[in-house]
Amino acid sequence: MNDLDLPDFDPRTTRKAVRRGLLKTASIVLAGLVALALVLVVAPIMFQKAGGRADRMENVFGTAFKIYNPAYRIVDEECCEVTPWAMSMTVRASQIRAYGGFSGSAAVPYSITQNLFGTLGHLPLGNEGNTTLTTALSMVGHKGPVDKAKTRELLDGLPKRLRALATVEFTAPLTAEQLVAFGRRYNACPERIVYEARPGSVPITFEAGMWSRSNVMPKSGMCHDVTPTANLAEFRAWDKILQNSDASMLRDFDLTLERVRKAAKDGLAHAYIDTGARIDELRKLLDDPQVRAVRLVDATFDLARF
Repeated sequence: MNDLDLPDFDPRTTRKAVRRGLLKTASIVLAGLVALALVLVVAPIMFQKAGGRADRMENVFGTAFKIYNPAYRIVDEECCEVTPWAMSMTVRASQIRAYGGFSGSAAVPYSITQNLFGTLGHLPLGNEGNTTLTTALSMVGHKGPVDKAKTRELLDGLPKRLRALATVEFTAPLTAEQLVAFGRRYNACPERIVYEARPGSVPITFEAGMWSRSNVMPKSGMCHDVTPTANLAEFRAWDKILQNSDASMLRDFDLTLERVRKAAKDGLAHAYIDTGARIDELRKLLDDPQVRAVRLVDATFDLARF
């Protein structure tokens, strides 16, 4: 056989060569698919975890959700669960009732979700969680006449030591210092403070502790001495971390950056929520010209303090 002659065809050698080629091709395709899967799964997760996105969700969205739902006690539970397509945080919410009852409403878990592109998912509660308390808050600043006589009649018909959940609206908004003096005078506890009048809609209402990662140190003391200044200090501290880029997201929580900025700067209490006032204590408030309206939301017997 000379140099130009082809070798004899060997079926076994050919099959081995074909198998080697198929295995090599399959390995290359499999490696490409694995790399593609990593890009589609791992890269979006890393992107969402980068740049402090989880911190913004907890600090901004978690707090805004609590302002969005002033009729609920909301506790951050977990932040943040990340999938390739979204990031979410879990909270537990229970409706606020008059303090001292035999039982409160059970806390229910809810999720706040932001997709890969930064859009928030449908928010639970809010305008859909219509409650008697949010209705009372939407009356703050209403221009219609307030019938104090009707409120007196209602309160006079109840046992005077019954514990009540109520909103107290002022004729003119008070500074934090004035609210401290008011609370001392009546032994009132302004737990949640309404920082704007927004008739027909839910106003900005804030309580110290709503921002779970607040850098404002809590103070000890009587409720009426501590809460007016503590609430405002934390509210203003939260306002300072907000960025212009948060404006569009805040609108999902029925907030605007301009309203938050103004309310924090003014720091004026238009009204407050008290969850444990006695009926006879609320009755006294009606005689004060500083008080425009007292709106009873809920009542219960507190047998331990009756």
